[in-house]
Amino acid sequence: MTGIPDPSAIPDPSARAEELRRLVEYHNHRYHSLDDPEIPDAEYDALAGELRAIEAARPELADAASPSQAVGGAPSALFAPVAHQVPMMSLDNAFSFQDLVAWAKRIERVVSGEVRFACELKIDGVAIALVYEAGRLVRAATRGNGEVGEDVTANVATVSAIPERLDLPADQVPARIEVRGELYMPLAAFEALNRQRAEAGLRLFANPRNSAAGSLRQKDPAVTATRELAYWAHQLVQAEAGAARAAGPAAQPQVRRHSEALAWLARAGLPVNPELAVVSSLEEVHDYCRRWEERRHDLDFEIDGVVVKVDDLSQRRELGATSRAPRWAMAYKFPPQERATKLVDIMVSIGKSGKATPFARLEPVVVGGSTVGLASLHNEDQVALKDVRPGDTVLVRKAGDVIPEVLGPVLSARPDGLARWHFPTRCPVCGGPLVRLAGESDTYCTNLDCPGQRLQRIVHFASRGAMDIEGLGESRVALFVQQGLLADAGDIYAIRAEDLAGLPGFAQQSVANLLGAIEASKKRPLANLLVGLSIRHLGETGAVALARALGHLDRIQGASVAELAAVEGVGPKIAASVAGFFGSPRNQVVLEKLRRTGVNLEGPAAPAQVQLLEGCSVVVTGSLKGWSREEAEAAIKARGGKSPGTVSKKTTAVVAGTDPGGAKLAAATDLGIPVVDEAGFAALLETGHLPAA
Repeated sequence: MTGIPDPSAIPDPSARAEELRRLVEYHNHRYHSLDDPEIPDAEYDALAGELRAIEAARPELADAASPSQAVGGAPSALFAPVAHQVPMMSLDNAFSFQDLVAWAKRIERVVSGEVRFACELKIDGVAIALVYEAGRLVRAATRGNGEVGEDVTANVATVSAIPERLDLPADQVPARIEVRGELYMPLAAFEALNRQRAEAGLRLFANPRNSAAGSLRQKDPAVTATRELAYWAHQLVQAEAGAARAAGPAAQPQVRRHSEALAWLARAGLPVNPELAVVSSLEEVHDYCRRWEERRHDLDFEIDGVVVKVDDLSQRRELGATSRAPRWAMAYKFPPQERATKLVDIMVSIGKSGKATPFARLEPVVVGGSTVGLASLHNEDQVALKDVRPGDTVLVRKAGDVIPEVLGPVLSARPDGLARWHFPTRCPVCGGPLVRLAGESDTYCTNLDCPGQRLQRIVHFASRGAMDIEGLGESRVALFVQQGLLADAGDIYAIRAEDLAGLPGFAQQSVANLLGAIEASKKRPLANLLVGLSIRHLGETGAVALARALGHLDRIQGASVAELAAVEGVGPKIAASVAGFFGSPRNQVVLEKLRRTGVNLEGPAAPAQVQLLEGCSVVVTGSLKGWSREEAEAAIKARGGKSPGTVSKKTTAVVAGTDPGGAKLAAATDLGIPVVDEAGFAALLETGHLPAA
């Protein structure tokens, strides 16, 4: 693993090994027994990897009782113990493709014949073993320490994804079978659960894996039943040969490969992840790992890597296992999405509407493949609930393009006497009062002339979701405000080439590019202009609805609250906010500037777009040549349809471009929902009908 110190460079390896054993045992207990880890997986992997490296380099320091040889954690006294007939082992980890190549070369020296690899997604969940006797679920157990787990049968029985009986013909039902897999919580369910806990003032779960483990290990199965849990089966465990013979010919399915075993599990009614790939070369293994590292956020569940296994079961028997892991499998770990770092300070930013948002200034740390120095803390209640304090070591999470977030403190690392942070009462930009509105969790600067608000309103106006002025980001807006070129969004269209001459970063071509982008933005649709005006509560959907229904900025400005509220998709709250915005003399000054400079004020050209997709729900996945994702979704909405991010029973069709999300395609297949390509999408937009199969 990269980042592990060279054992030969450690001054006192014996003392370091003892320290590492203590730390690994402590964090094992937090993770496996308490379902409350203090450090991310990557930090734990580094500690355990360093310990194993020292023990390998200095055999005299190796100890059979070392946690480096342990699997999982001790079973909890909350549940009855279950002895595993076949040990539930851990997996060795690879943190680079070079690690995978080295593993494969070791395999080639042992086994005979061609090696084919089964590649599967590594689900970030809780390992569960299911035992079926005569086709009926009789026991479910956790991994525990690998030899003895916890009996969680009553709780697992509440998980709808796990069948109570195998769906097989009577003559094919095994006398006894064991199935292993991962119990997990889908992302949507995790987010909903944390929202409920936040509203109740309860501590939030750090991630879906913790929420799944906490939901499973409840004394009362009725509590588990209220949590949305799911399961992916990933291993069929053969019973001992004697037991199989005693039970008769139907005791075991006859399979020779792991992929065949998974196919049998799927036929038996167990959920098997559809993204299995069996390949014959390491290049194909690498392609699979790289593809899913890029697409991991397309899924509705968390993965932290790929598991690569030898597919042939006879070759597995040749390879055998170490004391803790099979030699025929390797977990390829993705860059961590969670890391620990120091919280240097908590600061407050002021947004375009005056919203005061706390954020963390961190010691820079690489998370999710990029360096993070700032992270969101959302609002005053979230800071209080997480109780993070400047000087804390905190856990930071970054998933894909999502803004990095501070999850909580590592309490065991908190210095003595660290003061609790309190939300400020004055705006950090203008010094005006910060006010928390009744019934809301957010705090606002009430000074409409606050320079912080003005800056962010201009930045938002130029952003991609609004007027999309390429090259006019926050740093340039701040420069132009400082130079006196911008006081509000209306001033953007008065910028001239001579105003930019001599400013840092503006050569002749960059000046031409920016002025060209500003000019092009004048033609943006009315809905984009409405979004760019930063009208509180008015988002893209409401802006499109107003532009379509009223057709011109002047008609929107002249409409009463009742007339605005009568527009479908608007409602009284948005209507009151829109009317209030247009009634403000300050805003009327900005609008007059926009009128004079020729910005488009008209809605869709008459006649309005025929609502060919009214009542339809069309999901777009993958890349399309003719549309950006935003343009494709806008085209659907313009025709009266909806374009959600997930596939459900209500989905009319799925549009699949290049590199589509596998989970969305699998869901479409399972639900019998039509999948169309880009040409089919064009036909759907033109006719309102799916092309003939």
